[in-house]
Formats: sequence, C-alpha cells, structure tokens
Amino acid sequence: MIWLMAFITFLRLQCDKTQKMTFSIVPAGKEDGKAIIDIFNHYIENSFAAFPEHAVPYQLFDQFRKISEGYPFFVARDGANAVLGFAMLRPHSPMPVFSRTAEISYFIAPEHRAKGIGTALQERLIQEAKTIGITTILAGISSLNKESLAFHRKCGFVECGRFINIGKKWGRDFDVVWMQRMI
Repeated sequence: MIWLMAFITFLRLQCDKTQKMTFSIVPAGKEDGKAIIDIFNHYIENSFAAFPEHAVPYQLFDQFRKISEGYPFFVARDGANAVLGFAMLRPHSPMPVFSRTAEISYFIAPEHRAKGIGTALQERLIQEAKTIGITTILAGISSLNKESLAFHRKCGFVECGRFINIGKKWGRDFDVVWMQRMI
C-alpha cells in the first residue's frame, strides 16, 4: 500500500511539472534592464540563440529600448514580480516602404522554458503589432538553434529565406534562417 501512495504522489508531481505557470505580461521598464540582460547573457554564453560570443554589459538594455521605440517591448513576470522572460519587436528596416514589417526577439529564463511563456509573449506582441499596422513578423534564427526553429514553426512561422554560412560563433559556421509570419 505504501508503494501505491508513493507512486500516486510521484504521478501528481509529474503532472504539476507540466502545468502552465501563472504570470503576467507587462511593458518592459527601466527597472527590468538587469534581469533582461542577465537572461540574454545566459543565451550568449550557452547557446546559438543570441549571436554575440561574449556577455554584454547592462548598458545594452538602453540600446534594446532605443531600437524597439514605438514598438511593443514586454516582460513576463511571476507572482513575486521576477522577470521570467522578455520579448520585443523592432523595425525590419528604416525605409518607410517596410513600415508594415517588424522583427521579433524573445528570450525566456532557462528555468522557465516550455511553460507557455514564449508563446504568450509572442501572441501579446502580435496583438499589439496589429494595432500599429504591422502585417508581417520576421525572425532571424541561427541554423544551429533547432529548438527555436521548431518553436517558430509550431507558432505559424514559415521559412522564407536563408543566408548560408554568414555567422561564425565559437568556431562553428551557421546559416541565418529567416522565418516569417503574416498576421
């Protein structure tokens, strides 16, 4: 009987791991800069998701705010107000003929991946993008970032272009895969 109770407890714990988190999505503020850069630096130092090879200084947050000016820029927060991830849109090009097209970036704290946060942030960005006249979202993704490519496909993005061997990080060449979602 004890083994049965232990097994039921184990199953409950496994189910709890797959439940979605409770979080809120709010505009990114200056107070979020350190958490955002810490998340970004994790991906710089541990993956091909972010293109720099070395950690960036906290001042990069000011550049993120500047390039996303006039576009949505959000953080996901848990109940304790901790930043779980961030997402932003930025212009694809400064040319007015491309004003309906934006590029997307988002990064989720590694311990909070696969909990619905990235999908929720993406959908919130798309909702806001529609209100400012955006009709196309582009994502430039390293060909070595298989998880991101799969995530974008799952979310309705399609591959629309590929720049062959234009990147090199940690001695490894990679393509930049362009994915597109019409909204």
